[in-house]
Amino acid sequence: MQTSIDSTRWYDRIWAALIFFTRLPFWRLHQPPRECYATVVEHWPLTGWITGGSMAAALYFGSMLLPYPVAVLAAIATRLLVTGALHEDGLADFLDGFGGGGSDRQRILDIMKDSRIGTYGVLGLLVYMLLLAAALLSLTPEMAALTILAADPFCKMVASQLVTMMPYARSEQEAKAKTVYRKPSVRAGVSLALQGLLPMAAFIWLTTVSWDAVIFLPALVMYFLYLLIWRRLRGYTGDCCGAVCLLVELTVYLVVCAQQPVTFTI
Repeated sequence: MQTSIDSTRWYDRIWAALIFFTRLPFWRLHQPPRECYATVVEHWPLTGWITGGSMAAALYFGSMLLPYPVAVLAAIATRLLVTGALHEDGLADFLDGFGGGGSDRQRILDIMKDSRIGTYGVLGLLVYMLLLAAALLSLTPEMAALTILAADPFCKMVASQLVTMMPYARSEQEAKAKTVYRKPSVRAGVSLALQGLLPMAAFIWLTTVSWDAVIFLPALVMYFLYLLIWRRLRGYTGDCCGAVCLLVELTVYLVVCAQQPVTFTI
């Protein structure tokens, strides 16, 4: 399988990531080989340029026409539509599994695979959405848009490290998408870093946000989540990746809020 993946074209792999992580009709334009879907994590932050860009645009331009709270909710709804709530579904399954499964590995996996949402998932999504909306409302439209543009790709890059740090917790046949992500090579790791760090570097340069806090604290959250996942499952799932992505991203917003007021150096 490794040989067939490596023989695929680089742009086919990008197409696969765009099709997998968004609900935009990229599949109408091109259908990459099935093998390319094992590499989608390697271009996950790149899709964040699209999902984050659409969310930031909805918030910034929406605030020119609508009351700011309405623009914030419209921006969140925009990303849910673009992604098909893929990561939010993962967060709900993650919370249900780790909240209701105790220390039983198989029970956690079974709960996470169940299509029904439980109490932990409902309450967790509610708290997450409230914190997300409150964090964005505490920022100016300009600052919120810039933060979204930086946080989305950066946090996808951080969450993708789960694939490198541990094995998949299920077999390929048991996977929801029937695909197991391959571990990124050194070259793919460099590409991942560039995809996630370039928007964050531009964000730090344009604002007075403390670079150490906005990078270190989200990474610390990811590390503690990694320890929890490893202790309970000894491996990751797609739901774990989605949950880590959203929780790390929320940490970025909270860190930026904690450093208010922020002035621009543009």
